[in-house]
Amino acid sequence: MLPELAKQLAQYASVYLLSSLKFFAGPVAGTAAGLSFALTWGLTVAGMMTSVVIVSGVGRAWALHLRKRRQRKGKPVFSKRSRRIVSIFRRFGMPGIAFLTPILFSPILGTVIATQLHVPRSRILLHMLWSAAIWGVALTFVTIEFSHLPIFQH
Repeated sequence: MLPELAKQLAQYASVYLLSSLKFFAGPVAGTAAGLSFALTWGLTVAGMMTSVVIVSGVGRAWALHLRKRRQRKGKPVFSKRSRRIVSIFRRFGMPGIAFLTPILFSPILGTVIATQLHVPRSRILLHMLWSAAIWGVALTFVTIEFSHLPIFQH
């Protein structure tokens, strides 16, 4: 009984932790572990939101640290990548950054981008939550539908 419980907890933890680092990995891990749709989705959203809460909490200090490090190294303020991110932000705002975070950025990077653009923490949390919920449903559904492929086989 206890080894089975430990195995289940390890499966839950893997989905949760993977989602906090790279969102797409959560649904893949949940499907590979044979977890239900709802459980995989919930752990995936919870993992991403944990990263968002932690990073947005220390985000201002982190953004200041990155800015000072960039200045010390003599790097330009804007790179090709940062210009693209700013143009997305100007065109679509925080909803655009949040929408792209699960599929293009990681939860950590998406939150760092938002904090560096001086988005208030409450808006970051709100937009990242709906994004995680929508992408969580979509990606969990896709991974379950394609679970017959070799990538999901033990």
